[in-house]
Amino acid sequence: MPNAFRGVIDDHLERVNWEQAKADLAADDFDNGRSASALRRSFEQADHVAFAWLDGRLIGMARLLSDGVSNAYLLDVWTQSTVRRRGVATSMVGQLVTAVPGQHIGLQTDDAEPFYASLGFQCQPQFMSLVVGGWLDNAANR
Repeated sequence: MPNAFRGVIDDHLERVNWEQAKADLAADDFDNGRSASALRRSFEQADHVAFAWLDGRLIGMARLLSDGVSNAYLLDVWTQSTVRRRGVATSMVGQLVTAVPGQHIGLQTDDAEPFYASLGFQCQPQFMSLVVGGWLDNAANR
């Protein structure tokens, strides 16, 4: 069982240095190609966000999109690899899911099924997706 996270979880977008966040994601092999400004915009446009801080340093982030009624989507859940398995992502996800009571929360993961299952998420039989044009080829990422 992960240790209890002893840092701070908040939703203060203005605290984040987005250039540094992008660099940290890239260094941690978690960068999906968004520019720092597109990363910032992704979080600004989300309905709910969570940032994890330890000793004044950003060590985790996550966001949740929601229709406010029945469906939400969890994405961009990242914990810096040097502090994983200490309850950081559990704390961030916990804060986000409490913001959408009564809603179905979906997510997509490449390699963290056991983690999400430990939080109560269940595999669904099918997930389909479509990228319109080229991935991240849009005005927000230029």
